[in-house]
Amino acid sequence: MNYTLKNEELTVTVAAKGAEVISVKRGDCEYVWQGNAQYWKGQAPLLFPICGRLNDGKYTYGGKTYEMTHHGFLRATELACINASDEEVSFCLEADEKTLACYPFSFALTVTYRLVGSRLAMTVKIENRGDVEMPATFGGHPGFNVPLDGDSSFEDWYLEFSEESDPDRIEIAPSGLQSGVRSAYPLVDRRILPLSREAFVIDGIFLARAARKVTLKSARSPRSVTLEYPDMPYLGIWQPPQSDAPFVCIEPWCGLPDYDKRPLDLSQKAQMFRLPPNTERTVGFDILFE
Repeated sequence: MNYTLKNEELTVTVAAKGAEVISVKRGDCEYVWQGNAQYWKGQAPLLFPICGRLNDGKYTYGGKTYEMTHHGFLRATELACINASDEEVSFCLEADEKTLACYPFSFALTVTYRLVGSRLAMTVKIENRGDVEMPATFGGHPGFNVPLDGDSSFEDWYLEFSEESDPDRIEIAPSGLQSGVRSAYPLVDRRILPLSREAFVIDGIFLARAARKVTLKSARSPRSVTLEYPDMPYLGIWQPPQSDAPFVCIEPWCGLPDYDKRPLDLSQKAQMFRLPPNTERTVGFDILFE
């Protein structure tokens, strides 16, 4: 089932499956990638309880081995809508037999979207309802149409960070896992990341230590998308490698993939929250559509 948020600025559609934003329109402009199997069927999935891939799609915990697809199970799971109005909607997912089979923790996850003017604010509350420490993490994977109009090309667009920074690139191995190497990723004038097809020949660009506000924009268009993600230390910029895909994903993450060929027990996996029993963690990010 889909739910619609609407005000004088935007019309937003959110699916109960994965609590995924599947459309954001301002006038006749659709900002969100509409999904196409030729390139990528997703649109703006949410990632939980992992971000990225596991070694061989598996992990161990408490002496047992579990399987989990990359980015976790949230994106493929139907959530219950617990609140819906013209400008706010909330969804909830609680642990059940299906989740326990791949993630042996008692949790509750609440995702809330709130529309304020041309801003869509998203928060997620992660609760550990069990009696053991719970490792978990969270990320966003929203895809945006590029160009956002018919008068420019993909290469006319760029990402502009809100302040000067000197980010590190998290190098990804051919397996899709972290190589363990980080290298400097210079930005133009320490703020600008131009979009080009060559940037995605191998995989996406994954950054650490970048400013936590970034705008997708073009000098040839009045349209733009700004993401603010103060809770998220990593940023991915992705599209299918070696393609002419007419979109780009801008992905704030709290976690990262496993290290290549270095499987660890989930209790030791890096870039995870460690929620003590009966505690919660709230994270989120905002998207401004102009």
